[in-house]
Amino acid sequence: NKEKYRREKQKTIGAVKEIEELLNLTNIHRMEAYDISNTNGYESVGSMIVYEDGKPKRNSYRRFKIKWIKGADDYGSLAEVLTRRFSHGLEEREKMDEDGRDYELGSFSKFPDIIMMDGGKGQVHVAEQVLAELGLTIPVCGMVKDDNHRTRGLYYQEHEIPISHTSEGFKLITRIQDEVHRFAIEYHRLLRSKGQIHSILDDIEGIGPARRK
Repeated sequence: NKEKYRREKQKTIGAVKEIEELLNLTNIHRMEAYDISNTNGYESVGSMIVYEDGKPKRNSYRRFKIKWIKGADDYGSLAEVLTRRFSHGLEEREKMDEDGRDYELGSFSKFPDIIMMDGGKGQVHVAEQVLAELGLTIPVCGMVKDDNHRTRGLYYQEHEIPISHTSEGFKLITRIQDEVHRFAIEYHRLLRSKGQIHSILDDIEGIGPARRK
């Protein structure tokens, strides 16, 4: 169905084109978005999701348990996640260069054309600082929310850029923001339920590791 195909293309590639125009960028193929979740002081987790040509690429999603930062420190946690993600990628690229392998084949060696942070100025600055320390140049924008937690616009190069709420670009940003958030919370729930099962069995005397398993 030609019409269906046209609409799908508008929602994906068309939406990416709109974002390119807003940010004055070209050739955005891969987008990576990052979020931190720390419900009720339980351990923080970071999520990284990937969209290629406006569609989610779920086998490229990654999750990070925050290791270096204690307590609910979103900026510190974001810095950790991005540092780990890109240092890992750089190491992988080095190995792949030695073997003459394509970056497409690694799990962290493909880098995004743009990084989308859940948040505004603060989150964007954290990402820019990490990239600078690693000697990488990748555009970073923030997906800014209003007081009702709805997407409002993009923060890029020290300015907030308003977007028409009816545009496909705006809808894509909202989908990305919802998805990165969902992915972080889902991981959290998984860790929490594992933690609860773990503690109940640990408190019963006479249950060793084998039986507990």
